[in-house]
Parts: sequence; C-alpha cells; structure tokens
Amino acid sequence: MIQQRGNFDWMLKELYDGVPGIEMIVVLSADGLRIARYAGDPDAADRVAAACAGLQSLAGAVAQEIPDSDGRMKLVIIEIDGGYFYLMAAGANAYLAVLSDIVCEPGLMSNRMRDLVARIGPHLTSPARHSGQTV
Repeated sequence: MIQQRGNFDWMLKELYDGVPGIEMIVVLSADGLRIARYAGDPDAADRVAAACAGLQSLAGAVAQEIPDSDGRMKLVIIEIDGGYFYLMAAGANAYLAVLSDIVCEPGLMSNRMRDLVARIGPHLTSPARHSGQTV
C-alpha cells in the first residue's frame, strides 16, 4: 500500500486513517514528480503528481490577480462527480495531494491536511531542480 522515497509512511497513514473516504494520498515535488504515496495505484499516483504541477502553476497565476496576494497557491479543492481532489502547498517545492470519495467532508479534509503540513511541513520538501538535476 505504501510507496515512498523517505520515511513518510506514518505521516500519510495518520491522515488516511483519520479522514473517512480517502482513496489516495500523494506527496509531490513542484515539478510533478511523486515523492511518496499512500494507497491507490502507483501509476495513478504518478499521473496525479504530473497533473498537480500544472494545477499549482495555474492556481499561482490566478492568485497573482488577487489584490494583496503573494501569488502563492495554498489550497485547491475540486469537486468531481463521485469525489473530491485536494492540493495543498506543503513545504519548499513540495505539495500534498489527496483524492477522496464523496463521503469525505471537505472542511474536515482541509483542516487535517493543514494540521499535517503545519506539523511536518519541513519534512515535505523537495530540492529545486534545474535541467533535471537536483540543486
């Protein structure tokens, strides 16, 4: 059930066990590479991570149009037929993504994700990459 780079299992399992309806949790780098996952298919987790890179970029572009915004994306929630998608900034160059079924309550999920990021955000980081190389 767990695929990881680093020791994220206990962090992600705690979120998974604490919120009913979670289908998959993915930790990803800003450039869309999967760092870790809990539950779900590994190939699907890679696709979600890649899609999140574009989504966080789009959200940042929209945020720049809001007066007094620093232009950084904090949280995106998308309601989909049959469930929800959540993407939250989680440390330097890292994001936390969650897919859930319709049973999941969005307020509870976003609060639990915020709590997790506040507690362990420094561990959810990804070094910047240039030309495919870690800097």
